Amino acid sequence: MVEIGDMVGDFELKDHLNQLFKTKEHRGKKILLSFHPLAWTPVCRDQMLSLEKNYERFQEKNTVAVGISIDSTFTKKAWAEAIGIKNTRLLCDFWPHGGLALRLGIFRHADGFSERANVIIDEKGQVKFIKIYPIPELPDIEEIFEHLK
Repeated sequence: MVEIGDMVGDFELKDHLNQLFKTKEHRGKKILLSFHPLAWTPVCRDQMLSLEKNYERFQEKNTVAVGISIDSTFTKKAWAEAIGIKNTRLLCDFWPHGGLALRLGIFRHADGFSERANVIIDEKGQVKFIKIYPIPELPDIEEIFEHLK
């Protein structure tokens, strides 16, 4: 698994609107990668709504917060519309299946999806925080803001 201090390197993933999210376009900002197992599940919904609710707070902390799961762009688009996501980008680690989660060492092979995890990458692409949560547990958003100080 990726550790604090590791460099993540550039990556690109499509979001729920089929737009490419490129880490290199966000250099100079922190990036919160908020991994959730699957769309259309209650805890995952609450996790993404927490990002959405705190969108402006993330901006104030010079941070881009994105949700990530192995779902397709079609699934993520319908889900974003259903739960009211307007600002937060929901990235699709769909193909290669779980590629980013595998790269970070947080893919659950037995389940076919990622851990529920938060990873903070600093302005230069280095991991500054990583935490894996039990699948049924909603991550504490205030914990993330503590690490963004």
